[in-house]
Amino acid sequence: MERAEAEAIYDGGREVVVEVLLRMDRRIRQLEGRVDKLERELAKNSRNSSRPPSSDPPGAAPTGRLKGSGRAQGAQPGHEGKGRELLPTAVVDEVIEHWPAACGCGHVFCAAERVAARAPARHQVEELPRLAVRVIEHQRMRVRCPECGAEPSGELPAGVGQSAFGPRLQAAVATLAVRNRVSRRDTVELCEELFGARIASGSVDQVLTRVGEALERPQLDLVRRVRRSRALNMDETGWRTAGSRRALWGAFTARVAVYRIAADRHEREARELLSGHAGVVTSDRWWAYNHLPAGRRQICWAHLRRDFHAHAEGLAAEKEFGQAGLELCEQVFWAWEIYQHTGERRELRRRVRLLRRQLKPILRTYAGKAPRYKYTRGMARNLLKVWPALWTFAERRGVEPTNNHAERALRGAVIYRKLSLGSQSERGERRTERLLSASTTCRLQRRSLYEYLAELLTAHARRDPVPLLA
Repeated sequence: MERAEAEAIYDGGREVVVEVLLRMDRRIRQLEGRVDKLERELAKNSRNSSRPPSSDPPGAAPTGRLKGSGRAQGAQPGHEGKGRELLPTAVVDEVIEHWPAACGCGHVFCAAERVAARAPARHQVEELPRLAVRVIEHQRMRVRCPECGAEPSGELPAGVGQSAFGPRLQAAVATLAVRNRVSRRDTVELCEELFGARIASGSVDQVLTRVGEALERPQLDLVRRVRRSRALNMDETGWRTAGSRRALWGAFTARVAVYRIAADRHEREARELLSGHAGVVTSDRWWAYNHLPAGRRQICWAHLRRDFHAHAEGLAAEKEFGQAGLELCEQVFWAWEIYQHTGERRELRRRVRLLRRQLKPILRTYAGKAPRYKYTRGMARNLLKVWPALWTFAERRGVEPTNNHAERALRGAVIYRKLSLGSQSERGERRTERLLSASTTCRLQRRSLYEYLAELLTAHARRDPVPLLA
């Protein structure tokens, strides 16, 4: 504002000056609110929000770690040590004996003196054989019929499909692309260098499409198993299809994983994925799960700890609220750790009852309408609203207090998305869902993805019933 403008306002009288000051005050409050909001966004990191550690800037404070003991790294004096266990001699592929030629005293051993004095010192080396694909040519011979003159040809056997690649090579290509997240070009190079196989990048995509089609029935079975489970973990993240924003949903049990690419992170998508499910769902506080009864939910305490950490970095009442929440979170995790070691659920319930009595008054206090609770009332009121869902883990077996299982399972899919830039079509979305579901399920079951895909593709080529991921 220029001096002339200020003088004109002053000359306008008391009412004009008061009106201008009130407008300026409102504008200042608005700008302060925007600055405060921007500063809070700028201060977000993996410790006080759901952002991954990879998004932290170089100057961010390191994540909390246990304080070091002051001792040097590595094994300490007196440590027993562990070495690689040797396989029994009966199962090794080749045994080569090495006899000493002479003794240290100068005596040279002859052939008759090569008698073992005691058990030999064993040293095993694991080596890959020279890998090379076997090229098998199937010739469909033609014969002229002496009666009608037709020239019918022989039929391919049931196990040989129309593809130029066998089931095991296709399984290897799919494993490299999905489990190891190798790009199309790198897959071509690896197949040529490791196996001596000729394959183009377009053929890699065709192989993945064929594997996705073969996984249609196993995917439906996985969805059915998830919906029949007594407890599962759910999480969601962003996705891209042909540049458009989509959402990747994941539902996980201890042995089964299901991924689904949908339009967005709306409640309707959660309802569709959970259609018919009557068990407990562990998740974060995202509003799409609010349709679930509180008794069938478990709110993730790891997310709550990050939220409380964000409040603890504030001022006054907000800081007090955050610190109180962090202390209670540590007690929850300590009670769960004790239960994991002892298995005493009665003791877990007793500890949880004490924690409930501590937390509820805190939430009621900081959910108040006073201006000092401006930044705490939202979270406090939300936790009071879903209060039973905070403690389901103490009552239901198979339910944990955190959603770490879903976050770990979804992390690989997020890396796959970043490297592949998402999908390009709806057909590509279905293929990605099935491949990711099979990969994660095999990992949860400690099963070889490569062996499963080889068995699957063999059965698919023969038109036999495909194996399911039971």
